[in-house]
Amino acid sequence: MLGEWTGTSVEPGTGKPEPDVWTPVEIPGRPDVFADAEAAAYRSVFDDPRSGDEDRAVVELRGLYAHARIWLNGDLVGEHDAYFRPFRHSFEPEAQNELIVECRPPEDRFGGVHDTDLFPEGDSVPGIWWDASVETHPGTYIYDLDVHPRLVDGNAEIDVRAVVETDTDIDDRVTFSLRPEGEFQSRGMMDRAAVEAEAGERAVVEHTIDVRDPSLWWPDGLGPQHRYAVRAKINDATRSVVTGLCSMDRDADGLVVNGERVPGRGVTLLSATPDDIDRAVEANATFVRMHAHAPDPAVYEACNEAGLLVWQDLPLTGPGEFDAERGRELAAALDRTYGRHPSLFAYSVHDDPLDLVSSPLGSGTLDRLRLRWRAWRAGYDRGPAKSVAAGFPEDRLVFPVVGALGSGADAPTIYPGWDYGDADDAAWLLDTFEVGDVIGEFGAGAFGAVVPEEDVPGFDRAKHDAHVDGGTDASQAYQARVLKRVAEELRRRDASLFAAHTLRDPAAAGMGVLERDGEPKSGFEALREAYEPVQATLVDPAPGATTPLTLLNDGPEQASGTVEWSAGDDGGEIDVSVDARDTATPGTVSIPTDAEGVSITLLLPDRVVENTYQFEG
Repeated sequence: MLGEWTGTSVEPGTGKPEPDVWTPVEIPGRPDVFADAEAAAYRSVFDDPRSGDEDRAVVELRGLYAHARIWLNGDLVGEHDAYFRPFRHSFEPEAQNELIVECRPPEDRFGGVHDTDLFPEGDSVPGIWWDASVETHPGTYIYDLDVHPRLVDGNAEIDVRAVVETDTDIDDRVTFSLRPEGEFQSRGMMDRAAVEAEAGERAVVEHTIDVRDPSLWWPDGLGPQHRYAVRAKINDATRSVVTGLCSMDRDADGLVVNGERVPGRGVTLLSATPDDIDRAVEANATFVRMHAHAPDPAVYEACNEAGLLVWQDLPLTGPGEFDAERGRELAAALDRTYGRHPSLFAYSVHDDPLDLVSSPLGSGTLDRLRLRWRAWRAGYDRGPAKSVAAGFPEDRLVFPVVGALGSGADAPTIYPGWDYGDADDAAWLLDTFEVGDVIGEFGAGAFGAVVPEEDVPGFDRAKHDAHVDGGTDASQAYQARVLKRVAEELRRRDASLFAAHTLRDPAAAGMGVLERDGEPKSGFEALREAYEPVQATLVDPAPGATTPLTLLNDGPEQASGTVEWSAGDDGGEIDVSVDARDTATPGTVSIPTDAEGVSITLLLPDRVVENTYQFEG
């Protein structure tokens, strides 16, 4: 019901924008025309949207990046500084209305990855990124509704916070109802809570809904993705949100969801879309990590539907101090925004707080000593990140710091084959450094179909060229080898959570296993194979080597079958069996010296799983 949008570049921090010319733009979006602007303003003129007995209207802006001021009909009606929280403003419309929104770049350290050089400038244009709409309501209605679910002693509770706005004095009750969402069958229930307010006031109603015999949301493969619609109603005005019930924990053996062990095979997302969730599932990932950014809520809905877990970062990345008090405010807002989603299992605060390796190190003794020295002497004060992390709810996992060796990270990032050494150095790295069983990132970069002639945002060409001598085929083959070797090594060592960085490139080349448009590189298939729930792997595949064959089983049941392998003119079969959530080494494979690669086929009663290793040269 909003009108057409126009925009203009403006000087930030001045008064209401009043340019000579407004240029037509697409909203929601990130207009390229303002890529070099210090700030941008957007304008929409719209008619009175009300009809019938509707008295009020509410403008809602989603993805308002990053800091903004909003004018409606000439009045400054609000300022906004958390793009993942919707901006809402209620008003009594005129016959024709003018909405102006000034958007500015981040003015603090919490702009996330979009406030770095990882993206082209056009991807970080201040603007209304996700949605812009206007709602209409009667005089008394539910202005806002937030919920936070939790499991308690076998049952569940849903904390509800409803904001009631009224144009008359009220002494009434808000009705809260709970119903299964979609095709799921489960018990519903209804509660009421009192509300009093004078005309023109907003009243906050807080209530806890007790849920008996709750139907749980499960990760894909472990059970159905049950969800509930929570509705608040006063008179005939209603508002609803969808949530789910799920418990998250972590013990010495790894991630536990609803009391069941869940393998932690992940990918990072740099600028998540709902399509990326389908791609992550296709790659056999069990979770995605929102790398230093907050996504459109539609991404969470896709994760809930797919049974894919989410690790959510605060939008804070890179070296440098930050305001911990501001961080705590944003952490609370982040949980208030996304905490209702059952797929959300973990939070983190500060990503990549130090730059350990600006130029790549080799595999030799001296370079290994250099890496150990740099990690030993690196300094980072974890105190502010820990103080922010303490504000997240106790029913989610929290990793305050995700960063390089030497940062004291709760989830270290490791880059054998990119920052240091080769992919074959993964075992040495894990033996040498106490990285724990949670790995925030690993990976290597690669070209897309076209080799870029100029520097590409987010792609370290010097590190790439230190490992690769060739075009697209050589580049993607190298990335695939690194991803496969590191992922399989982490699985053989029972790492509980690890994330390949990243799923999709933000530009013409990068760390993604998919190009910017979603086209797969060779690394996508390599990662998909390495992430197969039950997979046969080679510990140290190389021409002329005799290497152990290790079977990995992330599933809840024992797996038995036959492995067929071929390398050059040689091959063989090995009968295999591995217990649930375990590894086994049933034999070895001797690779001929002239072999160009090894193909492995795991024949299971219900499916066939392939794995391939290609050798360089």
